[in-house]
Amino acid sequence: MQEDLVAEIVAAGVRDLRLHEAVRALPRADFVLSELQSRAYLDEPLPIPHGQVTTQPSLVAKMIEALGLTGSERVLEVGTGYGWQTALLARLAAFVWSVERFADIAETARANLARHGVENAEVVVGDGSRGLAEHAPYDAILVSAAFPKVPEPLREQLTEGGRLVQPIGPGGQDEVVLLAKAAGQLERRGFVTGASFVRLYGEHGFEPE
Repeated sequence: MQEDLVAEIVAAGVRDLRLHEAVRALPRADFVLSELQSRAYLDEPLPIPHGQVTTQPSLVAKMIEALGLTGSERVLEVGTGYGWQTALLARLAAFVWSVERFADIAETARANLARHGVENAEVVVGDGSRGLAEHAPYDAILVSAAFPKVPEPLREQLTEGGRLVQPIGPGGQDEVVLLAKAAGQLERRGFVTGASFVRLYGEHGFEPE
């Protein structure tokens, strides 16, 4: 059934063979709620606690591919969820720092990552809109929640020449875009896809409800 997801990702236009292999190696069913495992190999988002959802697999793949990872990067992920995207990033980069807003979700993600032997990723509970300054700078940043602009701390924590992928919008009707840092500023380098994301809450995002 994992091959079904690989087929969906290929059909969505994702060509990165390393990413295909990463998807094959990491059963999505191990990173969703137990009662939803029968739906894990469908190309759809699945609910997790606190009104959050796991990102649709083909969308995860498009966003990761846009970062152009080669294996040497330090990556910041904003929005861990249950850790499937984190595990994929960890197979493609040197190290992943992932920030999750909810402690119980982060705890589940850590357990999922440990069960699959992922040692080059660390999940931190915190405000993702602030990034993670203590481990900056990052060669790549992947944001899995929407806001109309890139939070300033994320721009600051990205290396010169680094790449950032984020859904830009109000949450629910967003444009996933690729940006790169040049001369200290973020320049838009491409449109990845349209999508519907949860909102990015925090000091540099939307005010928590």
